[in-house]
Amino acid sequence: MRSIVVAALGFAALLPAALASAPAAAQQLSADQAREFVVGRTFSFTCFEGSKGAGRVYADGSVAGMITLRDAPPRFVRLPPNTLRVRGENVCGFVKGMTFEPCFDLVKTGQNSFRGSLSGIQTMWCEFVGTSGDGQQVASRRSKSKRTTEASAD
Repeated sequence: MRSIVVAALGFAALLPAALASAPAAAQQLSADQAREFVVGRTFSFTCFEGSKGAGRVYADGSVAGMITLRDAPPRFVRLPPNTLRVRGENVCGFVKGMTFEPCFDLVKTGQNSFRGSLSGIQTMWCEFVGTSGDGQQVASRRSKSKRTTEASAD
């Protein structure tokens, strides 16, 4: 369960703090800069414990995407609106049933990439790379029945 939460919440590692071990070229982002960099874009990711996948963070704080935990088959994960929240200067993830609300560190590592880690625990990280505009859809907010109805109307 912890791996799913770390990877799924890692979609939006939006906390504006630098990692102490980050390379000199890495850029610390403010919460506003991080939101602009991440929200609405699709990122693929790989994490420290072997999970990987791709997903998207939405402006309402919801998260959706595919995740593969080690040797398990890929699973679709959708976290509801307000899952990602600003807490003071931090952006944290709320998941019903968890006993704490984890916060995240974010460092922009390239034009289209960032490294997110659980705040204060640099050994729990995910590397994110923006996917190209190849039309691949990782997640959609529309229900299947609406897509079918809309396709039929066209």
